[in-house]
Amino acid sequence: MDIHNLLKKYYGYDEFRKGQEEIINNILDKKDTFAIMPTGGGKSICYQIPALVMEGITLVISPLISLMKDQVDSLNSLGINAGVINSTQSTEKVRETMYKASNGELKLLYVAPERLDSEAFFMLLQTLEVSQVAIDEAHCASQWGHDFRPSYRKISPFIKRLKPRPVISAFTATATIEVKNDITNILELRSPEVFVTGFDRQNLEFITYKNENKRDFILDYLNNNKDKSGIIYAATRKEVENIYTLLSKKDISVGKYHAGMDDLERKENQEKFLYDDIKVMVATNAFGMGIDKSNVRYVIHYNMPKNIEAYYQEAGRAGRDGEDGECILLFSPRDVVLQKYFIEQTVFSTDRKISEYRKLQSMVDYCYTTKCLRKYILEYFGEEDVKDKCDNCSNCKDSSEVVDITIDAQKIFSCVYRIRERYGVTMIAEVLRGSKNKKVLNLAFDKLSTYGIMKNYTIKEIKDLVNVLVAERYLLQTEEEFAVVKLTNKAINVLKNNEKVMQKVHKKKKAVKVDNSLFDILRNIRKEIAKRESIPPYIIFTDLSLREMSKKIPLNKVEMLEIKGVGEKKFEKYGEEFLEKIIEYNDENNIRNLEEAALDSDKSKEKDKKKKTPSHVVTYNMFSKGSSIEDICSERDLKDSTVKEHLLKCGLEGLEIDWDMLIPEEKEKIILDTIKEINSYRLKEIKEKLPEDIDYSTIKAVICKHKAV
Repeated sequence: MDIHNLLKKYYGYDEFRKGQEEIINNILDKKDTFAIMPTGGGKSICYQIPALVMEGITLVISPLISLMKDQVDSLNSLGINAGVINSTQSTEKVRETMYKASNGELKLLYVAPERLDSEAFFMLLQTLEVSQVAIDEAHCASQWGHDFRPSYRKISPFIKRLKPRPVISAFTATATIEVKNDITNILELRSPEVFVTGFDRQNLEFITYKNENKRDFILDYLNNNKDKSGIIYAATRKEVENIYTLLSKKDISVGKYHAGMDDLERKENQEKFLYDDIKVMVATNAFGMGIDKSNVRYVIHYNMPKNIEAYYQEAGRAGRDGEDGECILLFSPRDVVLQKYFIEQTVFSTDRKISEYRKLQSMVDYCYTTKCLRKYILEYFGEEDVKDKCDNCSNCKDSSEVVDITIDAQKIFSCVYRIRERYGVTMIAEVLRGSKNKKVLNLAFDKLSTYGIMKNYTIKEIKDLVNVLVAERYLLQTEEEFAVVKLTNKAINVLKNNEKVMQKVHKKKKAVKVDNSLFDILRNIRKEIAKRESIPPYIIFTDLSLREMSKKIPLNKVEMLEIKGVGEKKFEKYGEEFLEKIIEYNDENNIRNLEEAALDSDKSKEKDKKKKTPSHVVTYNMFSKGSSIEDICSERDLKDSTVKEHLLKCGLEGLEIDWDMLIPEEKEKIILDTIKEINSYRLKEIKEKLPEDIDYSTIKAVICKHKAV
């Protein structure tokens, strides 16, 4: 089977995304494969298409029940037979799935790593032809990763027992070089081909705000984004409850999710979020991995996460459909104290603790850096030759004035030097501010030349400046709970007046109003179908598909199949309902005839390719040579309304049209009088004032005739 045909037939896409085709071919060549692809980059297609091509069954190992359920629902909606076995199912349901697998009815079977302990499950697989084992969220195998799961260590011993050994594919969205090497060793991949398609998510805007009033910010933001789905992450259960209560009192459509809730309540809230019954989910990091909801438009971190890996994984849940998403981080110094507390309470290995502190400092530096945020993240994951400016983060898009802070930086560096690089940020700030703190006085720091030289600043402002200088590598913080600040060579250059230090302040972005009328109509249809089918709305069509429908206004099956994400199976299931509403909207608002010509069938597209002539001009040429509208419809396999749309567009472009062929004489005056009376060209308003026997096509023709004259 041709993989391009499968991509179009089942997924509705004409071409693969970056790296997908190479990864698929590598798996089909029976080579172990390790792929690092950004969230939303299409990892699942990379093992699903090989599963369709290869004989036998593909076993997919995935960490969360919700992730597996979403994947299986999505595959079944595409017409691909897939099953799942998990701990929440009844014995009867598990037996039914295992029977289907043994009967050759499934191409993909999803299981959690814990299932690998079951001897009965292993005996089942021994009776099947397992062609591929796909490991999703592979970073869970590494103790150096941000979401280590001991159960992932069982995968390699399990695979060793399978005879013959299937091809192994492993996928993750985030992995440093250290984690990447760890995964390869733990899963015992054999001479794997490693594909890194890049970590960049160009559709995401990264934004950091320091020392904002977080509650006010959230209320203001949600007020400006009422119709969008989003996630707000907080560091503790208590913080989640507080934010949830705040938003509930403001009548915001909100749910909550954390480990302190019972399983049923968590499941119900998650389902409501997936089905768009609630718009905002407030959660700890217990929520998210495996949530395949594609239309999350924003992720707000109320508190700073523990490291860049966790942040990028969580922020990456925005914009999975390729549409724009915002990743907002609200930072305050208290977040650092909280994360250090978590490290001390949960990490006991000395080496691991040092590693966690190093990662935490990288996260703090991200919050304070004035350079491109995207560049910072990509370089953290080892990407090279990254552009200095992305134009889609709060630092790059900020238009505020760049301020020279060299003098203040020199004061701070001098203070660090005079206290002999033995103390942390707070002590530095207190000395510079001229604090009468007992410890400052006991150490005789009030006798230093730098004591009180920044008394016009608050302690908080000085600490912020110190953190900026750490983020920009002028200062270094040691990797321990009570970090000490030290000078770097960059700071020495500044002290010698060989280098200047610059800083800028962010500006808040105002919300932009967009006309989403057709998109909202299509979204409502999607929600109705989702309830009827008992599946999440985004499994039917993603926001990206709906927005493309809203932009291109497809008016028949051929055009609908040109929309990204609309494959043959999905059109058979859902396409007609969407098409009916789009046609109705188009007739009421007079869109297509004024903005674009249709390519209405395979026959007309082929003619246009050969002649390199626009479709509406092909219609016009036939009409000019004496073909009737009926003849053109028959020969080109077009609708009557489409042929008229073509002719109307030609008229607007200045080509000579016999308007009498399109407009009955007795109706033209009535239409013109009505337009003059209501002083509007809106089709729906005009139609409501006219006799029922005057259709939309005639109204459009009159409007086009008089605009063309």
